This record gives sequence, structure tokens and C-alpha cells, in this order.
Amino acid sequence: MCKEDKDEVQAIGWQAIDDALKKIYKDQEPKHYGTMIPYFLGGNDPLQGISAYERKEPIPHWHIVTYGFSELYEKEWEDPDYSGYGFELTFRVKKQDSDTEPPNWALNFLQNIARYVFSTGNYFKAGHYLNANGPIAAGTDSLIGAIAFVEDPELPSMDTQNGRVEFLQVVGITVDEEDTIKCWNSTEVLKVFSKYMPLYITDLNRDSLLNNEEIKILIEKGAERDGSSTGTLFNDKLSWKENKGLFTGKSYEITIGAHQAETIGKVLKGRILKDRPLTLIGKESNIIITYSKEPAVKVDENDLELMISKETALEIASELIPKEKSFTLNTMKKVKFNIEKTEIRDQEGKVVQVIG
Repeated sequence: MCKEDKDEVQAIGWQAIDDALKKIYKDQEPKHYGTMIPYFLGGNDPLQGISAYERKEPIPHWHIVTYGFSELYEKEWEDPDYSGYGFELTFRVKKQDSDTEPPNWALNFLQNIARYVFSTGNYFKAGHYLNANGPIAAGTDSLIGAIAFVEDPELPSMDTQNGRVEFLQVVGITVDEEDTIKCWNSTEVLKVFSKYMPLYITDLNRDSLLNNEEIKILIEKGAERDGSSTGTLFNDKLSWKENKGLFTGKSYEITIGAHQAETIGKVLKGRILKDRPLTLIGKESNIIITYSKEPAVKVDENDLELMISKETALEIASELIPKEKSFTLNTMKKVKFNIEKTEIRDQEGKVVQVIG
């Protein structure tokens, strides 16, 4: 990305973002980065600009704001209520003493999120979260390998002439923190984190907050009280098959990958004990798990429906660990689980870790 002189920009949407930031930063001139070639003319960067403001409180950090998810110029989208996708992203990144510019990885990461949104049409809201399949700062050994989205604590939603715009802040989290979100919910977990993560500033060098016993206890109590808000989980090893024995009748075999085994167990417990269904999605088949006082199994083409009791949910949760093994349920004798090893690969396809 290159710097861009935007003194002449008077666009409606762009100016609205500038005005919102001026309320916080007064006369501070941000570091601004624009695109060489516009995206609609074949450029590689969907965002038309990214600004970064230098902050000293509560700890030194860069407050980075995007320009491009909303309509920056005249109204073109049909929905009169929202401007473009209805949001812009912000990102607070811890500033190192020697930094005179925001880190390039942060700017590139925001453009990568934009490429995903622009290419798929999928958009984000507060409460959403996403695994980055590796450190969010490519080429580092940071533990921050996932992100969550919250409303920026200093930038409220605003109504512009082009429609409503929300400021969604990207929050860097560790993978085990992401798993905790799946077992409870993003909003509540981040509320617990906020005491130890002022303004949700992302620090690439921090350890998992789950190493803090106070945080761990608060999250466990919250998940037990509220259950899990995660209704769907993907597992690339997921499969099932129906076996037919001449004398034993039908039985069912379910295979999942070790990488997510423990998380699936915890989420299952947090769903079934609250009478909520859970859908496991694989590459070629799905498993729908629902609560029933009378356990049963149904087959519908590529989908297997398990109707299980709360006792069975607790049994499955206790058995699902990140280790290669097989087990047959005591409470549903016709159902067997296989946990297979999972290979974790880097961006080049090289195996970097084997789980199980």
C-alpha cells in the first residue's frame, strides 16, 4: 500500500467517517494509506483507504480504521437503511516504542478480510469470530491465530446520508480463546477479557488469557449457566456410516478429527443440556444432534440425526479428547465413535503438527 493525499476528498460517506474520528482525535493528522489502483479497475486491494491514529492511553497503540466497506461517495446500493455492507472495521494494535508507522501486517490483514467480504458477499457483525488458520501476522510465531468482532468501544454507530454505518473492531485472540467462545458466546467471553484487554487492543506477544485462573473460572461458570451459542461446527474428518448386521441389526459409526474433538464435546454439552440442537458439518455429510428423552437414530440421505438424552451428551463429552481412539456408547449401544489423528498444515501444505 502507499500513502495517499486525501485533502481533496469531500465524499459524503468518507467525510462522515472523518467527522466521527475527529470527535476523538481532534486535530491529529492520521497516517493514511490508499490504493494505487482502485479495486473496481482491477486493483488488488478492495479498501480505498486505511487510516491509523497514534494513541498513548490506556497503553500505546495504533487505532486503525478502514474506508471502503461502506459507501464512501454517492448512494449506489439499493438498501436505503445501510451504507454498503453497513460497517467499517477498526483495529487497535499495540504500538512498540520504536514504531513510527503502523505495522504492515495489520494493514494487509484488513485488506485480506476485505477480499473475503467482497468476493463472497458475506459480512460480519458484533459477536462473530473467525479462525485465521495460523498467526494473524503471517511469518510470526504469535499465539494470536483467530479474531472476534465487537462494537468499537469509542466509535458508536452513525447514520449517514448513505445509510447506517457501524464500526466493528477486530480483536486478535488465541485459538484456545476462540474455542472458549464456541463453548459459551463471543459477547460474554470478550466482556470477561475486557478487564485484561483494555479497549480490546491486540498484542501479538501476549499469552492466552485462559492461563489466568480467575478468567478461566468466570468463563466456565458462564458457559455452565448459559450454555453454548454455537449451533454449527465444521470438522474436516467428519463422516458416518450405517452398518447392517444379520443378527445385530443396524448400528452407526461416527468418525471425527482429534483436533476439534474436545471442543465438539464441550459445545455438545452446552447445547443438549439446554435443549438446543447442534449440527456437525463435514466435507460430504452432516450429523444433526438433538435432545430427546428417548434416544434414537435417523438417516436422511447424507445426514445422520442423533436424538440423544442429556445422559448421553455427558457421556460423549467425557469421551471426546484430542487422542486417536474408538469407543462405543454405554447409553446407545448401537453408536460407535472413532477419533482420528489430525494433521495441521501451513500455508504451503507442509505438515507442522499432528494431533492425536
